[in-house]
Amino acid sequence: MEPTIANIILVEDNRHDAELTIRALQKGGVAGTILHLNDGEEAMDYFFGKGAFAARKTGDTPKLILLDIKMPKLDGIEVLKRLKADAATRIIPVVLLTSSKEERDILETYNLGANSYIVKPVDFDGFQQAIAGLGIYWVLLNQSPNNT
Repeated sequence: MEPTIANIILVEDNRHDAELTIRALQKGGVAGTILHLNDGEEAMDYFFGKGAFAARKTGDTPKLILLDIKMPKLDGIEVLKRLKADAATRIIPVVLLTSSKEERDILETYNLGANSYIVKPVDFDGFQQAIAGLGIYWVLLNQSPNNT
């Protein structure tokens, strides 16, 4: 796989949810490149330049990571834990975008350094509005130290 620089990294194992999220971001006018990673293991390879992403320059960080919790191989909580434990990735905003409403998931992810926790709306219009607003805030309005 070729090295990829993206503004938004979407880590989501459900292809349908990933497609809806990407369409909502694009429709909301959030410009830039969106990279969809299929699971937590692939995300770790991407962020730490391993496996298929060994040639990627790891200093190129996204403006936002959208992360699902319930995924095979490596769940979103473990991905978040590893990202926030590493100085190179700690500063990247991570928004949990999940169907889990479990209080323990919410509390644990905030304790690990999540920047936001959003439960996916069930209806399409609500989902689209939530994602568009999320993208506008984190990609276009938010100022973070890694913005160039």
